[in-house]
Amino acid sequence: MASPEPEPQVDLQQGLFSHLIELRSRLLKACAMVLLVLLALIPFANRLYTLLAAPLVAHLPQGAHLIATEVASPFITPLKLAFYTALFISMPVILYQLWAFVSPGLYRHEKRLARPLLLAALALFYIGCAFAYFLVLPAAFRFLTAVTPAGVEMMTDITHYLDFVMLMFFAFGLCFEVPVAVVILAAVGVVDVAKLRAVRRYAIVGAFAIAAVITPPDITSMIMLAVPMCLLYELGVLAVRWLVKPRDVASE
Repeated sequence: MASPEPEPQVDLQQGLFSHLIELRSRLLKACAMVLLVLLALIPFANRLYTLLAAPLVAHLPQGAHLIATEVASPFITPLKLAFYTALFISMPVILYQLWAFVSPGLYRHEKRLARPLLLAALALFYIGCAFAYFLVLPAAFRFLTAVTPAGVEMMTDITHYLDFVMLMFFAFGLCFEVPVAVVILAAVGVVDVAKLRAVRRYAIVGAFAIAAVITPPDITSMIMLAVPMCLLYELGVLAVRWLVKPRDVASE
C-alpha cells in the first residue's frame, strides 16, 4: 500500500502563497494611497513648487529668478514635486501596511521595541526635512548668493533646484535617524550603553565629517547638521537605557 505524500510541503507552499497574496494586497493599498494623494495634489503642483523655491528666491539678487532650461521642465518638474510630496504625506500609511504585514511574525518583546522605533523613525525623518527647509536651506542660500563672483548672475534651473532640495531633505531625514540606529544596534547586541559612551568622541568626529560631506560648502550649514546629530546621538544613548533591557539583548 502506497504511503500518502507528506503534507508539510503542501502546507508550506500554501502558507507562502497566502503571504504573497497578503503582500500584494498591502502593496496595492499603499500604492492606492500614494495615487489618491498625488491626484489631489496635481492641481496645486505649481503652488507647491513656489513654496519649495521660497528659501532660494528670498536670497536671490534683485531681478534674478529661477529658469527652465528644458522645454518640458515647467510641466514635469512640478509634477515630480507633487509625486514626492504624495510619498511624503502617504508615508504613515505605507509604514502601517509594512507593519501589518510583518508584525504577526514578531515576538512580543520585538513588537514592544519595534512600535516606538517605527513611530520615532517617521517623526525624526519629518523633523529632519523640516529642519533642512526652515533653517539649513536659507542659511546655505544666503551664503551661496553672498559668495557669487562679480559679473555672475545666479539663475538656477528649476529641475536642478528640485533635485538638490530633495537630496538635502533625504540626507537630513536620514541623519536625524541616529537615535533609531543606535537603539537597533543595541537591541541586536552590537553595542551597549558603556560602548556608546566610550565611542562618544568618535561619534562627534563622525558627525562633523558627515555634515561636511552632505551640507553645502559653508561652515554654518555644517554646524547646523553636526550639532543636532551629536545631540541625537546622546538621545539615542538615553533611549537605549530606557528601551533596551538586558533581557532584550539576551533573547536575540
